[in-house]
Amino acid sequence: MAVLRRKARRAQGTDDPLDAAQERRVRAVLALGGVPQADLPDGVQQVRLRLLERAAKGDEAPRDVSAWAAVVASNLAMDWHRAKRRQERLGERLASLRPLEHPSGEDTSVLSVAVAQGLDELPDQHRQVLVLRFFADLPVRGIAAELGIPEGTVKSRLHSAVRALRDRLHEDEVV
Repeated sequence: MAVLRRKARRAQGTDDPLDAAQERRVRAVLALGGVPQADLPDGVQQVRLRLLERAAKGDEAPRDVSAWAAVVASNLAMDWHRAKRRQERLGERLASLRPLEHPSGEDTSVLSVAVAQGLDELPDQHRQVLVLRFFADLPVRGIAAELGIPEGTVKSRLHSAVRALRDRLHEDEVV
């Protein structure tokens, strides 16, 4: 039956890698994983995309597409929770850094300029890991993989970069 549906879709010009039953299963796994109803369509699309990417790379199709899609959906649900926790922690950190009084536009402009100048003065390797970690929000492991360097090197460079930037901002009496 599924083979007939696939053939019918191909004949219609739509080559959807997930049939209706697989899509329902993916939605259920995402929902049971705690993903909000509003985000379920995005999750289903992510599973579709990963299946299409797999085919585009020339990888063999999974033996059981439904099981594979369920595992991918489960991983997406965990990723969703991690991202949510990371955003909450970031919000808490930002809230704790905010002064009770709202700084003037001039104060924030001075800080922005000082940070930009401080970043420009960092060695390229330090600036690169700092930007990837705090502006692109990549984890240390991800930075290490992207740059092809050990995690310890990433941590060391981050430590040096943060210290140098903090010292620069204190020197300029910005913070």
